[in-house]
Amino acid sequence: MVATAAHLTDHVLPDLPVRQWVLAVPKRLRYFLQRDADLQGAALRLFLRRVEQCLRAHSPGSGPAARLGAVAFIHRFGSALNAHLHFHCVVIDGVFDATATGGVVFHAVTGLEANAIALVQAQVRRRLLRVFVRRGLLPAEDAQAMGQWAHGGGFSVDASVRIEAADRAGRERLLRYCARPPFALDRLRELDPERLVYDPPKAGPGGSGPQCLTPLELLDRLAALVPPPRLHRHRYIGAPAHRWILMKSGHYFWEVMRPVSLQRLARAQATSQ
Repeated sequence: MVATAAHLTDHVLPDLPVRQWVLAVPKRLRYFLQRDADLQGAALRLFLRRVEQCLRAHSPGSGPAARLGAVAFIHRFGSALNAHLHFHCVVIDGVFDATATGGVVFHAVTGLEANAIALVQAQVRRRLLRVFVRRGLLPAEDAQAMGQWAHGGGFSVDASVRIEAADRAGRERLLRYCARPPFALDRLRELDPERLVYDPPKAGPGGSGPQCLTPLELLDRLAALVPPPRLHRHRYIGAPAHRWILMKSGHYFWEVMRPVSLQRLARAQATSQ
């Protein structure tokens, strides 16, 4: 967690404002997402395409080919050691355009208000339900009913957390939060050899109370949260992705946005070929 956040702060994200975008879906859809890595990727791409469109619309001067820059984390867990698949995305708060000279120009977001975020939520809700219907995971009539549920119908998009460009420590704290493991060892205590207690971070009203578990029950909870093998724990999307070459330039985002060593650039180029 700490090493990941430090790497992303020092070597991936430039000194620009970032915003955390979080997507949660209804329990009925989580069941399928929890077990299908391909479906997870499809849902994440759909979500970030809508976010990218929103950022373009609120970034004055950006063109139709402008790209976002994001690091996405797929969380398979909730705060009470429960299975709860949702997405945390640290998104640079603006979009990037390639220039004719082979550089990059950044267009910052302005005027992003709650109604724009609500529109993203409505678009993701409608399109993700279509994906589940096309894949045969949800009957069309059920998808239509879920699309009409009140209060978001179990879909939630939050983008209230924003870190300013100069707040490097705040950016690293946000990345630590997104890269955190399913549970914190300091919240686990032993009552006796047969009983363990896990204190969730959101105890009390609006949260879960202490979880009293046997050692085997704890192992069973944790085993359900282990991600499948050979899957990335976080993903680079858009401009920070090392395979994204700027239009008509042959330059990498890394090369233009921050100084990098020739050796590191050569490794990135070799990987992309």
